[in-house]
Amino acid sequence: MQLTTFPFFKTLEKEALVFLQDHLKPIKIPKDTLLFYQGDICDNILWLTKGEVRLYTQSDEIEEITLYTLHAGEQCIVNTASLLSQTESIASAQTVTDIEGYLIDVESVKELAKLSDVYQSYLFSLYQLRFSALTTLINDIKFKRLDERILEWLEKRNTKIVETTHEQLANELGSSRVVISRLLKVLESKGNVILHRGKIEFL
Repeated sequence: MQLTTFPFFKTLEKEALVFLQDHLKPIKIPKDTLLFYQGDICDNILWLTKGEVRLYTQSDEIEEITLYTLHAGEQCIVNTASLLSQTESIASAQTVTDIEGYLIDVESVKELAKLSDVYQSYLFSLYQLRFSALTTLINDIKFKRLDERILEWLEKRNTKIVETTHEQLANELGSSRVVISRLLKVLESKGNVILHRGKIEFL
């Protein structure tokens, strides 16, 4: 099992480790694959060991808005909540890159939580982590100008050349492509960015 990226793995009880040996299913999934749709009821949890997955929601007012990005060593709270409560997922999940990881079914997750205090504590910690991230997202949408949010998003990519389209950026920030394109041109005129086809150069 390649689970060393998960914070709970090193302290997991021996009985729980043996249980996982028999109940984890290794997977490899290509980029741009929809793992589940908003409204689906999940029947497996993904433990991501390599790659990235985007969680996003859709509504009548906006086409899409990214809630958060799942990285290696993380478990998705949307996926987990849908599975454990057997209720509809509040968001969709799509692979940003090729991914690798493991799937574990609902009955195995419940049994693991009974076997392992370590894993049970990890489950509770997920809620605090994601609620904090979602609170930040809500505050950004409500209180920050969109041009400021564009620059912050570009800065967080930690690279001078960001490969993204105006439509993808709109989906990330919960806006429309037309509005994003207009603001990017304003930012370019101010010397903040240089626009290329399918790329944005962040100055």
